[in-house]
Amino acid sequence: MFELKTFGLFFATALAEILGCYLPYLWLKQDKSIWLLIPAAISLSVFVWLLTLHPVASGRAYAAYGGVYIFTALCWLWAVDGIKPNQWDLLGGFLALLGMAVIMFAPRYA
Repeated sequence: MFELKTFGLFFATALAEILGCYLPYLWLKQDKSIWLLIPAAISLSVFVWLLTLHPVASGRAYAAYGGVYIFTALCWLWAVDGIKPNQWDLLGGFLALLGMAVIMFAPRYA
């Protein structure tokens, strides 16, 4: 159960970060409303708060989070950008998740 909760929290964290970066992208690159910066700032604030909820040392949480971020970004690529990840994207995403699992769930002796 701990593993599922950890992955879910990392996934929510990644979505908050990606959304917080995507909204300014829309404003800057697609000439959308500057008002998108308000929800972007809120989303990035939620991202920072979510990172504080992990019960491990901050450096370990940040390192492991990177793996889930990669996986989530590939999901975003497919769902939002409409580009299906290829086999190399999927392999890289799997390896990133494997790295996250090693960092977060390996036995700790000290």
